[in-house]
Amino acid sequence: MSPEAFLQNALSPALRLLPASMTSREACAMCIAIALQESRLKHRRQIGGPARGYFQFEQGGGVRGVLTHPASKARIMEVLLALDYDVNADAAACYIAIEHNDILAAAFARLLLYTLPDPLPGRGAPGTGWTQYLKAWRPGRPHRESWDAFFETAWEVV
Repeated sequence: MSPEAFLQNALSPALRLLPASMTSREACAMCIAIALQESRLKHRRQIGGPARGYFQFEQGGGVRGVLTHPASKARIMEVLLALDYDVNADAAACYIAIEHNDILAAAFARLLLYTLPDPLPGRGAPGTGWTQYLKAWRPGRPHRESWDAFFETAWEVV
């Protein structure tokens, strides 16, 4: 999927389910950059691993984190309700759903970023974006060499 199509068909609809304060250009750019970094917007299942969706969430990591963090728990329940999922869905059910529900996955991604205490970085700060990505996603084998280009692509799209 192209970053432009992802923005139009997944991220924008997801952000409409969240408070307006969560819908900044910085939030859009970070979400797109992370989806590019994690899956190149090509792989809904991690190659040789357990992660799911374009953001490559793991059940016991990002999914459980968003469902239980005080900053995101109530918001993800609102999203689940809006998308006609059981608000009592556990991490296993959400993990299965995000593989093919890009709107739900994008909401999870935005809310995972929301759990970080620092403001999201602007266009000229790929290093700060990288640091925040590492803090939120905790990738097993991070690849710094691809991040700056994905970060810039994301900003071009938004």
